Amino acid sequence: MDAFFSQLEFWHWFAFAVLLIIVDVATGANFLFLWGGIAAAFVGVLLLIMPKMGWEYQLMIFGLGVMSSILVWFFFLRKHKPATDQPKLNLRNEQYIDRVFNLDEPIVNGRGKIRVGDTWWKVKGADLPQGTKIKVVAVDGVILIVEKVE
Repeated sequence: MDAFFSQLEFWHWFAFAVLLIIVDVATGANFLFLWGGIAAAFVGVLLLIMPKMGWEYQLMIFGLGVMSSILVWFFFLRKHKPATDQPKLNLRNEQYIDRVFNLDEPIVNGRGKIRVGDTWWKVKGADLPQGTKIKVVAVDGVILIVEKVE
């Protein structure tokens, strides 16, 4: 195994980079393999500049390059969320904010329940009797924060 790795040359890394990028495009992996391809190309450039670099350092730089580029991409995506016409599509509980419902179970000690479609939701708010019209004003995890509708 040592003989295999000790014969790595810069063009091996460039070929590996191209292969990873082709795999990313062919599978639609959403840039997962692209970062490995960029890291492999970077190691190829380093090996071109420093041809005596040991294979251990090459693999270490490749691994660190993949991990760091994925982390950078992750934090970039968190800051730059793509624009969408349905921003609450997969945030079911937030879809109920500003909607009005009837209280199905009274709010006692700040807790009660409403029925939305075929699902029961816990609600939190001021104590109110059953049947009161309430409006969802916020969400706390899976609990809807409600206020009485005047």
